[in-house]
Amino acid sequence: MNSSRLLWWIVWLALAGGLYYLADRAINPNKLSILGDAPSVTLQRGQDGHYRAEALINGTKVNVLVDTGATGVAISQKVADRLQLTSNHAIRTSTANGNTVAYMARLESVQLGGVKARNVAAVIAPGLDGDVLLGMSFLGRMDVRLFQGKMTITQVQEE
Repeated sequence: MNSSRLLWWIVWLALAGGLYYLADRAINPNKLSILGDAPSVTLQRGQDGHYRAEALINGTKVNVLVDTGATGVAISQKVADRLQLTSNHAIRTSTANGNTVAYMARLESVQLGGVKARNVAAVIAPGLDGDVLLGMSFLGRMDVRLFQGKMTITQVQEE
């Protein structure tokens, strides 16, 4: 391979890497590295209008879509396998996409920045396209506020 062709490949890879980084930051601007560990986090709304973030479930980093309209935490089968979650208890659920079957699970811990909850109810949803919907079984324990494209989630002491 001659040097001009090698240089072209290096430039192309650098541009592709830069575009991937910018697209990833636009879709999910709320990375664990910037959320910090304070008992309150402020999420930036993505360009798609959703609040996405990196979170820790049972100590493992996962991508979540924060969904105040979801009753609970819903986990895709792919993520459930990675977290080694299992369930034998099937339930019928009603979603925006219709009725489906999900499997009840219990999460040891869910952490979004420094905001933490233990013993969180969840379902494994084999038909879920994304990774995790972070719904009210987690958010209902917190003070959640929406204002001007930002969602602030503050830890509340549980009694």
